[in-house]
Amino acid sequence: MKQIGQSEIEKACEIIDALDDDGIEKICEKHVSKQPYLFDYILSASVEYNNPELEGIIIYYFCLFMEICLSSNEQSKIIKEQEIIDFEEDFLTIIKEYFNSENIELLEEYTDQPELIQFMIIEISTPDDDGTQLDDETAIQLFISSIATIKLLFNFN
Repeated sequence: MKQIGQSEIEKACEIIDALDDDGIEKICEKHVSKQPYLFDYILSASVEYNNPELEGIIIYYFCLFMEICLSSNEQSKIIKEQEIIDFEEDFLTIIKEYFNSENIELLEEYTDQPELIQFMIIEISTPDDDGTQLDDETAIQLFISSIATIKLLFNFN
């Protein structure tokens, strides 16, 4: 899959941010039907981290990433459950390595999506328009979930 650029990210943000709760729900249902195993996998993070706040945030970013696929005219293959299982060991190794070194280039190379990685760094570290900001724990959990989504959706080998 090609590297995603800022224009695809901005286009997807415009689409998702224009939706109300019902619109998000409808678009989420559409995207879940295309990537059910990926959705279940990333949504399970809110249970694993025991963080109910994370669930809604993950749904938002799942929809955003799926819209980025559409806006970049990329059709991602359906990620199967076994592919996720196979992916996890390397992913956890890379995440541990990143948190030990804090070398963002490691994640950019791993995902081959530097613009998406930079976008997520800004998203987790910048307050929303209304001034609210994620607490550190939720921000880290979202970041980890997002890296997994980016790797699986945009660059799974």
